[in-house]
Amino acid sequence: MKATVLKFGLSIILFCSCYMVTAQQSKLPLDDQLLQQEIYKENKKKVQNYSLKEFDALFMEFFQRKLDTQVLLTKEEFYTYTVKIATFSDRLASLYPEQQQTAEENKKKWMSENYQDYLVFKSTQKK
Repeated sequence: MKATVLKFGLSIILFCSCYMVTAQQSKLPLDDQLLQQEIYKENKKKVQNYSLKEFDALFMEFFQRKLDTQVLLTKEEFYTYTVKIATFSDRLASLYPEQQQTAEENKKKWMSENYQDYLVFKSTQKK
């Protein structure tokens, strides 16, 4: 059972990584970093108690909204999704210490998601 959960969790992380739309990891502006820190503090305990089902729902909702041509996420909405997804990596690292490095890399990747890159993506998206 635990192995199945581990494989499922790692599959989600790898899936997340594959679908990330980032040309380069760029340094976030200071105001974006501060917003991320605030969102992280507000949601850390809640997200670390998510079940895999809750995480899947969050993840799918983010990608559905991100890809919806009729939806433009606000900066706070965008970072709330990405920070929550990154925070779930902390949970996986605590549950599966042998996967700590993978979880840390995924967290860094999600925390480096840039709202400006998202806006560029949305501007090129076909309506």
